[in-house]
Amino acid sequence: MLPCMRIGYSNSQDLSNTNDLAKESPGGQSLLGEDDISLKLRRLATQIAEMHSAGPVYFVGIHTRGVTVAERVRDILDDMGMNVQIGTLDISFYRDDLDHKSTNPEVQSSEMPFDIEGNKIIIFDDVLYTGRTIRSAIEGISKYGRPSKVELAVLIDRGNRELPIQPDYVGHKIETKRLDDIKVCFKEHDGHDSISLITES
Repeated sequence: MLPCMRIGYSNSQDLSNTNDLAKESPGGQSLLGEDDISLKLRRLATQIAEMHSAGPVYFVGIHTRGVTVAERVRDILDDMGMNVQIGTLDISFYRDDLDHKSTNPEVQSSEMPFDIEGNKIIIFDDVLYTGRTIRSAIEGISKYGRPSKVELAVLIDRGNRELPIQPDYVGHKIETKRLDDIKVCFKEHDGHDSISLITES
């Protein structure tokens, strides 16, 4: 089972204390429960449907929970009669912070069951923080071709950007401090749905 802790960090942070922070603050402040998450996902789906009513729609989910968000939004759009295709992307080798990580990245498979070239792509992630993950995702997608347009959909926008990257579709926005953490749990990985804020102690 994958841990339901999503650690947000930047190149300027000390990564050595992130595990200690998680242990000291196992629960955190609840932000969204299961029903709330469902509503936020439906909000994302509605926003996308309004902008892409002609379809088809091409999603690229960032491993791991970005894929989960994309799949859930796809299911909602399927019920609305929209044609959605999903690809998955592992950004491990496109990151610009590998020198700051103490262990080798866990590599997962990337799958693109459609042509990137000339299509409008929507990147999905669970939490948008510094923008560096999305920069890496854009670089990764470009290896498959040149899309006509790239948009971004995120379940949570927590602010604190380091790059000029903004989402096109947002489920929930919250302002956080740089050393705060957002804990995202999904049934598919953790057995339950919840999103919590772990504040800097």
